[in-house]
This record gives sequence, C-alpha cells and structure tokens, in this order.
Amino acid sequence: MAKRNVSATNPTAVAYARSVLELANEKQQAGDVGRDLAAIRTLLDQNPSFASFLGDPGIGASEKTQTLEKLFRGRAAPLVMNLLLVLNSRGRIGLLGPVADAYAHLLDEQLGIVEVDVTVARRLEPEQLDQVSQRVSQALGKNAVVHQYVDENIIGGMVLRVVDRLMDASVKTQLDTMRERMLAARRK
Repeated sequence: MAKRNVSATNPTAVAYARSVLELANEKQQAGDVGRDLAAIRTLLDQNPSFASFLGDPGIGASEKTQTLEKLFRGRAAPLVMNLLLVLNSRGRIGLLGPVADAYAHLLDEQLGIVEVDVTVARRLEPEQLDQVSQRVSQALGKNAVVHQYVDENIIGGMVLRVVDRLMDASVKTQLDTMRERMLAARRK
C-alpha cells in the first residue's frame, strides 16, 4: 500500500477521522476500524470508477446510500458504516479516501508508530534492515516501520526520511559537499 502525505490532508477529513478514532477508542475498536478503512482506501485506489461514482455530485445521495449499504453493510464495522452514511448524507463522501488516510495517521500516532523511508544504493539484507529499524526506533522512542527504496545514484550510505525530516548520509551528498567546499576555497 502506498504511503500517503497526511500533512496535505483536508482539515475536514482530519476532523472526521479524529471523531471516528475517539469513538473507536471508546468501544476499543480502533484497530478494527483502521483495518476496515484501509481496506476501503485500497478499494478506492484499485477502482477509480467507484471513487468517481462517490465523488460525482450529479449522483444523488440516495443512490450512493443504496450502493454503500450493498457493499459494506455487515462487512464493515458499524462505526465505519455510520461514517460512510454520515459523509454521504452531508455531501462529503468524496472525502472518504482522505478520511481513511488521516485515520491511519492518527492511529499510528496513538500507537507510537512512525513510518520511515530508507533509501540505499543496494537492497539491504533483512538483518541489516532490521538493524536500521531498531536503531531508528531507539533514536525516536517510537516503533519505526521502515520502507526500503533503492537508488544507485546515492553510491553508498543511506538517506532517511522521517515524517518531514530528511537525514542524508549518502556518499553522493558527502562528495557533493566536499566538491562545493573545494570550489569555494578555490574562489577565495
């Protein structure tokens, strides 16, 4: 599943997600609701025509309600079903994807989980990736979920992106920095 940029999420979607998370916490269903919303997000991603149907202002709320009932009644947690119907009745069912993204982000925050992107020149062995995950988890005091990316252009080392922070310890960046210093010294 692709990671989402939650900082760019619609504030209205965040408000809905926060409300649903509070209700889910009261009923001790935060994880179940999160799984249902993640499944719905995947459905929206894999079926653009369904996402378009939900976001189409020319299709009436009653028709959308019938479709939502057929697809999700008895399959999704009651809180999720209620969210779908509330969003639809208020003309905001098009926000379903951003609400699911915001919920996942808020739940991760609540659980102390942080997503980390690690870019390396060559794919790390599972043991090495586990070591990176453990070190980042210790440094942040949170449970790091590491996503590995390979970019041969960095030559060696690694680039870590944690939320909006970038830590570049790649050989390429170190060489570029050294080159800039040498050029600056030559100009003096």
